[in-house]
Amino acid sequence: MSDEPKAPEKDAGKTSDEPAGKVVEKPAEPQVSEPETAASPVLSGEVPEPEMVPAGKSGDAPAETGQAEEEFSITGSLPEPRTRTLGILAAGVLALDVLTKVVSVAFLEGGDPIKLFGGVLYLTFVRNPGAAFGLGEGMTWILALIALGVAGFIFWISRNLRSQGWAVGLGLVLGGAVGNLADRLFREPGPMRGHVVDFLSLFDPYGRVWPVFNVADMAIIGGGVTIIVLALMQHDYDGTVHRESAAPAEADGQPEPK
Repeated sequence: MSDEPKAPEKDAGKTSDEPAGKVVEKPAEPQVSEPETAASPVLSGEVPEPEMVPAGKSGDAPAETGQAEEEFSITGSLPEPRTRTLGILAAGVLALDVLTKVVSVAFLEGGDPIKLFGGVLYLTFVRNPGAAFGLGEGMTWILALIALGVAGFIFWISRNLRSQGWAVGLGLVLGGAVGNLADRLFREPGPMRGHVVDFLSLFDPYGRVWPVFNVADMAIIGGGVTIIVLALMQHDYDGTVHRESAAPAEADGQPEPK
């Protein structure tokens, strides 16, 4: 009688321990802790913020560099001013003109003409009160003012001179104009009335076939022809080239209506 009630107590004790152990083994903490640990980096903001900030900076950097490169290409596309070419060529023409005139005054004045190349060219001596090739005699002071205006105009547009061809043409004109202007300012009979020294003649020693001329005259004519050709080709002194654009109908591949 005393043993029978003890067995159920042990069984009951076992049964009472098993549910208690099962309750401990199945807590709700792991289920709650897993979402908390997974969400904690997102809530803390440590991982997203370092990733988003460099991404935004790196995304803006290419755009800024691209804009900088585009602006540099636009400003860098313009050619450099050709004032150096203009100045060197004008100085060379002026130096050659002054040197040849000094030599002609020293060796040709008062002497006989010298025949060269079988009579194609003669070295002679003439004091010319007019313009290039003996034109405009009696207008020495007016021609001096014109030469001053031409030189001033060339200096003014040289700031935007970006065409090599225009630099050559204007350099020739500037050197020739200053060369003859120096004669009108410093030679006899006086300032603004001085006579230009000419010493080259074609096919005749006295300029009866072609007027007697000098180096400055050749430079002025050569530079003027160069400028006219460039203007006809629609080349401006600032380096731009004007070309006729095709008609819209032709651009679409459709012929223009006649």
